[in-house]
Amino acid sequence: MTPLDQSPALEPLRLTSLAHGGGCGCKIAPAVLQDILKDMPAAAAFPNLLVGTETSDDAAVWRLNETQALVATTDFFMPVVDDPFDFGRIAATNALSDVYAMGATPILALAIVGMPIGKLPVETIGRILAGGASVCATAGVPVAGGHSIDSVEPIYGLVALGLVHPERVMTNRGARVGDVLILTKPLGVGIFSAAFKQERLDPAGYEAMVATTTQLNAVGPKVAETAGVHAMTDVTGFGLLGHALEMARGSGLTVEISVSAAPLLAGVEAMAQAGVRTGASGRNWASYGAAVDGAEALPDWRRDLLCDPQTSGGLLIAAEPAAAGAVLALVRAQGFAQAAVVGRVAAGPPRVAVVD
Repeated sequence: MTPLDQSPALEPLRLTSLAHGGGCGCKIAPAVLQDILKDMPAAAAFPNLLVGTETSDDAAVWRLNETQALVATTDFFMPVVDDPFDFGRIAATNALSDVYAMGATPILALAIVGMPIGKLPVETIGRILAGGASVCATAGVPVAGGHSIDSVEPIYGLVALGLVHPERVMTNRGARVGDVLILTKPLGVGIFSAAFKQERLDPAGYEAMVATTTQLNAVGPKVAETAGVHAMTDVTGFGLLGHALEMARGSGLTVEISVSAAPLLAGVEAMAQAGVRTGASGRNWASYGAAVDGAEALPDWRRDLLCDPQTSGGLLIAAEPAAAGAVLALVRAQGFAQAAVVGRVAAGPPRVAVVD
């Protein structure tokens, strides 16, 4: 008989077995989300709301005064890995990315916690929170509170707040004709996470996946201050094509993406060719494929890579050609070794065109 002052021991469980999806692959499909948000009130009634929901940007921005604007965002998801500390690190890195993508510096975080209390040991939950707190400590911000619930599936993330000068806010709507597009992290996280859940990812692949998803996009504010940079967003659950389309629509221009130029995690191309994919890549394509030219001619596995949901993905930066070298040098010096030019911005309707 279990003593009254002790909880019964819980059988070890894979965190990912408790969730129907994982990481940014959990996001609601773009078309469904657009339908949900279509009746949101316009920001025009609030003159200090510099960025709202109109162009699907990474965070809201509220002007506090002439020199400060508050950037506010929230991001949370279900486990993409089984190690609780790594799960916490990945989720926190992903949440802070939205602040960095707006050119802001994070100042404060609040934890969002939903856990199946009867299934997960409290020690495991504590490790998830510790992982998130470790990332916030690296970013120089406190986890100053939060909210928790008993939920069917494990959920963790952050509310993240940051500060930026109102005139230096980066959005996804400032791209100009002739700009080149730079992506700072390789693609393939969604495919690797699917392979991990299927127990088909080797230790080197797992290490690469954790390394890229826990790499803070802290270079964002420095990129925003670089002359010639016009727009920025982070590539997450809607994949490279989906977030490029948001930039195209926000800027009212055509975004061209070069298939061969997109950096990839080592080994992910072979894995995609072998049929490993996420359900989210199919939902993404079904949502926005009609607004993408050229991708229908690609092999399915190649299109899956371009639509692959990127948990804690890289920054997509639009900069004038003369600034591209400086931006690439900056981000590579900050540890983004695979950063590359992946496309350009052209005159034309707000669509994405896949080239070569």
